[in-house]
Amino acid sequence: MNYYKLVEILIRHVSAGWAELSRLLFSWSFRHSCPTMSFLSNFTASFPGERPPFIPPYSQFNLHSLPPISSRPTIRISPPFQIGVGRSSRYSRKRSVCMALINERLGRDRDIAYPSSILAYELVQGKLVKWSSMVVLNRSIPEPPTAVLLHGILGSRKNWGSFVRRLAQEFPTWQFVLVDLRCHGDSASIKKRGPHTVASTALDVLKLIAQLRITPRVLIGHSFGGKVVLSMVEQAAKPLPRPVRVWVLDATPGKVRAGQDGEDHPGKLISFLRKLPKEVSSKRDIVNALIQEGFSKDVAQWVVTNLRPTGAASSSSSSFSWVFDLEGISEMYESYEETNLWKVVENLPRGVHVNFLKAERSLHRWALEDLQRIHAAEESAADEGGGVEMHVLEDAGHWVHADNPDGLFRILSFSFKGVKA
Repeated sequence: MNYYKLVEILIRHVSAGWAELSRLLFSWSFRHSCPTMSFLSNFTASFPGERPPFIPPYSQFNLHSLPPISSRPTIRISPPFQIGVGRSSRYSRKRSVCMALINERLGRDRDIAYPSSILAYELVQGKLVKWSSMVVLNRSIPEPPTAVLLHGILGSRKNWGSFVRRLAQEFPTWQFVLVDLRCHGDSASIKKRGPHTVASTALDVLKLIAQLRITPRVLIGHSFGGKVVLSMVEQAAKPLPRPVRVWVLDATPGKVRAGQDGEDHPGKLISFLRKLPKEVSSKRDIVNALIQEGFSKDVAQWVVTNLRPTGAASSSSSSFSWVFDLEGISEMYESYEETNLWKVVENLPRGVHVNFLKAERSLHRWALEDLQRIHAAEESAADEGGGVEMHVLEDAGHWVHADNPDGLFRILSFSFKGVKA
């Protein structure tokens, strides 16, 4: 059977619906060991004698080889007619399949959630983006500029949701990858081996980037996520394939200094949450308990967004359980306090530009020593072809994208201007 026969089958069965069409494609590709189907999919097989698999742009990262994708793919459909095929929990040593059917008629909803065994993530694309990592072999569609955004401790990718959709509307040629870090959000159900550190978290994101076959132009990390993006720069093989702009939001490269009395310290918050039962009957009770413990109302209400119903929607009894892994998160926060990445900032590779953003009412104290070292790094980085800059976001506490989203948007926007695919 040749490609013309395949097209004939597709036309004949289009009325059978997308699910049947997907089944037929997989069945045909497995029976005939098709090496490429560039107009619909990217198919990579590891049989002897066949052409080598496509090498992703981040192949220069020193990563262990990724486990092959299962031969029993899982399918998630989201409008407008998006079909993403990823990997199930069981692995196969013989084959790896990565495939997607993307409707070319672009609707308003540009948010695509694909399954992954590495980390849960969401892809938000501007309305002018027609690219998919699943059809990357089609060179007629250039890779759009991509930004990767990481949340902080006890957060999730949803923290960035409304802010990123605003960016996608303002910069329609860009796409944005929102990631749930290990032990957080939907990634909490993906079991990870310890140690749970800043470095291992950064390696997770690098592996995800390699799987998606993207080369990010911008990396943005808030708090804990800020140290993660610096660790990504440290672990990446040099030189980087193209200039990268890194944003570290309200975090310093070195020692984490506690805020003043009465401020919401993450370490104390984690310790208190570990004392609570894993299943609770009321979000309001948790909010009240946090406030009585001395945490702010805003933080208390934010924390309970990590509670999800445990029973069926039709069930009369209501109970909630935490979506995160508090044991792993506690270990991650200890690593955040201990990890020192000043050597990365003070020895930036060529093409990397690091921007530090300090919130005016920061949760953590920025010591004079920190500011002096950053300003010194500005001068040395410029001499080496890199760059370091310091910014201050007025009228904002530690939660910069919630406290002053307009100000943050103005500061970040210049990273997305004038960049072409």
